[in-house]
Formats: sequence, C-alpha cells, structure tokens
Amino acid sequence: MASAADIGIDLGTSNVLIYARGKGIVLNEPAVVALERDTRSIRAIGTEAHRMIGRTPSSIAALRPLREGMVSDFELTSSMLHYFVTQVIGKRMFARPRAVLSLPSGVNEMEKRSISAIMFEAGARRTQLLDRPVAAAIGAGINITDAYGSMIVDIGAGMTDIAVLSLGRVIVSDAAKLGGDHFDDAIIRYLRRKHNLLIGERTAEELKINIGSAMPRAEQMYLDVTGRNLISGLPKLMRITSDEIYEAIDDPLTALIEAIHAVLEHTPAELAADVFDNGIVLSGGGARLSGLADAISTALKVDCRVADNPQECVATGCGLTLENLAEFGRYLNDGRRR
Repeated sequence: MASAADIGIDLGTSNVLIYARGKGIVLNEPAVVALERDTRSIRAIGTEAHRMIGRTPSSIAALRPLREGMVSDFELTSSMLHYFVTQVIGKRMFARPRAVLSLPSGVNEMEKRSISAIMFEAGARRTQLLDRPVAAAIGAGINITDAYGSMIVDIGAGMTDIAVLSLGRVIVSDAAKLGGDHFDDAIIRYLRRKHNLLIGERTAEELKINIGSAMPRAEQMYLDVTGRNLISGLPKLMRITSDEIYEAIDDPLTALIEAIHAVLEHTPAELAADVFDNGIVLSGGGARLSGLADAISTALKVDCRVADNPQECVATGCGLTLENLAEFGRYLNDGRRR
C-alpha cells in the first residue's frame, strides 16, 4: 500500500480518507481508536477499533478522538493520523511526499500547526491546508474559479460546513454543529421515549442508513433491531418502521435546513441569484441520507443535488489540488515548511 505519491487527506470526525496522486482514494477508515483506560496504550485503530464500539470490557475504550468538528483528544488524534499516513506512504527517509490536508472547521490554529508537525514526523515533506468547503467543492466537480456563486453543504458526522463560493473564495459561510451523529442521537432518543428501548450508536446508524429518509417513503420499510428494554432490563427484539425513523429525525433535519436558509439570507443578492440558478450541492457522508436533497429543495425552493461519491469529495478535492497546483494552488494555506 505504500506509495511515494503526494497525498490529499480528509481528517474527518467519523472517517479519515487519503487520496494518492494518480491512484484516487487509497484509504477510508473510521476515525476510531481503542485503548486501555489505565495505561492509555493503543489496542487498535480504524476499522478494527470501530468493531469494538459498544462491545469492549470496562478496561478498554473505543473512542473517536474528534467530536463535533473539534479535536477532543489531541494525543489520540496524533497517533491515529500518524498511523494512517504511515500506512499509505510507508516509512521513507528520502522522496518524502507533499500533503494537502483538510481539517474540521472546529480545529484551532495551534492544533493546525501541531498537526502539520505530526505530518512531517509521519513522512510528509510539506503539509498545506485547504479550507473544507473549497476542498469539498473541488471534489464535487464545482467550477470554483469563476465569478459565479456556488453553494456547497458538506455534511459530516459532527459538523456541517455551509458555504457560498465565488472566485475560489468563501464569501458567506457557517459551520453548524449538526451532522450524522445528531441524526443518530435523535433516533436513540426517539426509540427510548416511544418504546422504552435503548439502542447503541451503531444500531442507530444502521437504522438511519437502511430505512431512514428525509422524505416520507412511498413504500413502508422496516428493520428488526435488538436493544434493552428499559422497564424489564432484558434484551428485546423490535421491528422499527421507516415512518418512525422519518419522525425521529425531524428536529435535526429542520435545524439543518434552517442553517442553510440562514446562509442564503446573508448571501449578496447577485450570488444568491446564482445559487438559485445553479442549485445547492451536498457532500460529506451525511449527504447519503435518503431523500435529503429533495427535502432541502422542497423547503427552500432551490434545486439541490448530492455529489457523486459525497463522502470522498473533501479528500478528492485535496488530491486534485495537488495534481493541479497551477489552477488551485493559490487556495492553499501555506503549511509548515521544513
């Protein structure tokens, strides 16, 4: 898997994706670390750690080191990033690759500088940062270089970046603390309130992915799930319908639409007219929720579509920037040079 190619990295809340020049996406792993609680020694990272969520003994914790677009545990974030980058580029003393990195909007300046240093230790010659909305727009195939307004809504697990761009710059934006995790939490609360059924994060995510929809389904779907009955304390198998999941996610869906509406309200008139002509593009893993584009389009009366391979847009945008520095290089924030 090791490659000397330059790399583009999407360090997301739920997944880390790496794009290698000339190869496309070469790594897509959950942003999860499993560690011993007492010693903090790492047991697993990525897919293996993700399988442990909700299934570990009390001595082991399976954690996401990033939450709601922010670094909640910098030490674990560093170890995870170092592990993934080393997996892709190998341990090289010479011919170090360059890297373009896109971080969650909540990461502060000190953390950005520290992450650049981690990238150097992992084998990158130079790391430059690319604003997340710009990376998502490039990866989604939006022409950001023209004097024409384009709107990108990048829906992650813990945060949604909403931006109107023109001439490659963000004109109006908002980073809303809304995302896939909030839809999962809403499902957990709903089933607890309605059925006295306690389910875990992974089960909620499965319900969202398999039968969830932001619009009422023409044909009812269902999924059998096992949780704990909060009255008896015993395991319970229950059939959950798609109508119930639609009802459960109403609050975070409404909040997401309101956040997009607020950005449009603050967009200059000419650029807003461009958005109404060209529509809204959704990217990020959260954009895969069935019916989401239709729900946004219906509420805001603006065309809306989901980008191809929406979860890969940010990493692809970082990689395409490396492959087309003459066109996109000016949008990079210069990283730490060694």
